[in-house]
Amino acid sequence: METQLPDPNAADNVPAMPTFSAHDGTKLAYHVFGDGPPVVCLPGGPTDSAYLGDLGGLSAHRQLIRLDLRGTGQSATPQDTASCRCDRLVDDVEALRDHLGLAQMDLLAHSAGANLATLYVSRHPENVSKLALITPSVRAVGLTITGDLRLKTAQLRRNEPWFPQAFAALEAIVAGKATADSWNAIAPFSYGRWDQAAQAHQAAGDERMNPEIVAAFGAEGAFTPDTTRTALAQFTPPVLLLAGEADLGAPPHTMAEFADLFPNAELVVQPGAGHYPWLDDADQFVATTAAFLGHITAPSS
Repeated sequence: METQLPDPNAADNVPAMPTFSAHDGTKLAYHVFGDGPPVVCLPGGPTDSAYLGDLGGLSAHRQLIRLDLRGTGQSATPQDTASCRCDRLVDDVEALRDHLGLAQMDLLAHSAGANLATLYVSRHPENVSKLALITPSVRAVGLTITGDLRLKTAQLRRNEPWFPQAFAALEAIVAGKATADSWNAIAPFSYGRWDQAAQAHQAAGDERMNPEIVAAFGAEGAFTPDTTRTALAQFTPPVLLLAGEADLGAPPHTMAEFADLFPNAELVVQPGAGHYPWLDDADQFVATTAAFLGHITAPSS
């Protein structure tokens, strides 16, 4: 199914925001950008999908279908927030696929959304044709990112003016002495450039985050890593793991371990990138991701 969008050059253009009903009747929203074969996009957080934008221009190559997870963005908040637990959101993704009329779908997930994507793949492998995991969280597969690895990765940013304060905060977190100020201070590590655009992106994300939904997403019972890893070992379609070279949340070393869980996975490390690689170098991100997904538009000569 293709959704017709308004004229992108119109001053009052607003991307389509259709809705569908989940299995329990919760009304969920999704946003459609671009044309061509669809790619279902799962945000991290958990939060709404607005922070993904059009993934640096990926919508010029594929139609992006961004799901607002229940309890976020334009999707309804269920009466029972326990239904926002990650493993229970698998049914929402399946309801979206069915609503879109897709026999199979290409699936892209960022950060914590990768937990949901891997759980979906483990339960419905036949419904996914390609899987792109962008700076993914590793909770669903039970990998460990050590404090020492985060500190080592952080050293790549040692020439930045904000580094001393941010690194001291990171050391406090690793030592188990974190404060609210510590978490705020390490925000620059998430971006390849801590410029005004990155600071605005971070502030907008903080404003949209709902602690109750975040807690429900990762509540006890959400993840069974051994079961998930066994299922991923049987998932044969192509998989892309895209890591940011300087990303503390998904360091390349751990992303290599993640890639090894699949029989047909490729790891790409984007130079200089943090946790949001489409913001750090949109051209590089789009070139890598669109080439993997296919239907990339050749550059004009």
